[in-house]
Amino acid sequence: MTTTPQRICILGGGFGGLYTALKLSEKAWEDSQSVEIVLVDRQDRFVFLPLLYELLSDELESWEVAPPFVDLLAETNVRFVRAGVDGLDIEARQVALSDGQTLTYDRLVLALGGETPTQSIPGVDEHTYGFRTLDDAYRLKDKLRELENTDKDRLRVAIVGGGYSGVELACTLADRLGERGRIRIVDRNETLLANSSEFNREAAKQALSDRDVWVDYETEIESVSAETIDLKYRDRVDTIPVDLVLWTVGTDVAPLVKSLPLEKSDRGQLLIDDTLQVKNRPEIFALGDLADCYDADGQKVPTTAQAAFQQADYTAWNVWASLGDRPMLPFRYQNLGEMMTLGSENATLSGLGISLDGGVAHLARRLIYLYRLPTPKHQLDVGLSWIAKPFQDLLASFE
Repeated sequence: MTTTPQRICILGGGFGGLYTALKLSEKAWEDSQSVEIVLVDRQDRFVFLPLLYELLSDELESWEVAPPFVDLLAETNVRFVRAGVDGLDIEARQVALSDGQTLTYDRLVLALGGETPTQSIPGVDEHTYGFRTLDDAYRLKDKLRELENTDKDRLRVAIVGGGYSGVELACTLADRLGERGRIRIVDRNETLLANSSEFNREAAKQALSDRDVWVDYETEIESVSAETIDLKYRDRVDTIPVDLVLWTVGTDVAPLVKSLPLEKSDRGQLLIDDTLQVKNRPEIFALGDLADCYDADGQKVPTTAQAAFQQADYTAWNVWASLGDRPMLPFRYQNLGEMMTLGSENATLSGLGISLDGGVAHLARRLIYLYRLPTPKHQLDVGLSWIAKPFQDLLASFE
């Protein structure tokens, strides 16, 4: 007698979704026909976001930073569907996809990530560049090439947001543009990297100072046009000429998640138990940016790639356990430290009693991220590429 396999539907192919799918594919299911794992994402590639900056500086290639899902899942029992999510009926346990498919699920994993909020300020949607996706990186590279090919003596770049992304972008662009670059960070806080360690803050300030990056503290954006940005400091508004504005401020929950009849925090994130199950909906799991997560020790879990990476292990186990009458594991978050790129061959690394910066931190960061790449095959391919690159550069210098 043929039985219908239980379907696990994972929405979102970022750190939370992809790594959950990969971990689920490794579980010891009763037989290969007992479960179907489906991963849904609107893009065809996974993006390893912490390395996206090296795509701007041409230190890495797109296949290293953003491998196709079909390649990553080729040796697994995970089926990839490239589509957006148009709707979700949690009572019928059905997902409506943009390609017309309807997926019925036994377990649902919500890992849709977040979006950068831009709508509240005039001109932001029309005249600024984000930096969350591979398409964002390509669009920004095209704009940079366009500016570099002009006869302008100075290329004026404003980066809105003084968090990790803003600081890392500022250093990367300063190194790329060199003496032509006039880069400023605009932040509403009194200091950069307010939630980071003192070591990282000081290293970042030094790196920005070395590159002559200007920082506007306690400053807000009033509006953005094609060639200017209006900055408000206290009660004064100044209009500054710009060639490029990058928007790195904040993370908002996807509208689909906000529309669901589920318990949410004031920020619109889903309330979840320490097993990563949505409150009062044990068949739905949530992780990453859209989840308001406290671990088993009552620790607030940050919405970072590191946290999503750890949550994926527990999510996979608990989904597997819930389908096989096995004990679930309460999530416990471990803060393994912070890493940040500060331009070409420069980085910081702090945590677990270690603080490094400069070239040593750059190498350590690369090795740690190499280990965290999704699959052993991708790790091997990228590792060999990194080993071969210095020799390729040397040979190219003789041509």
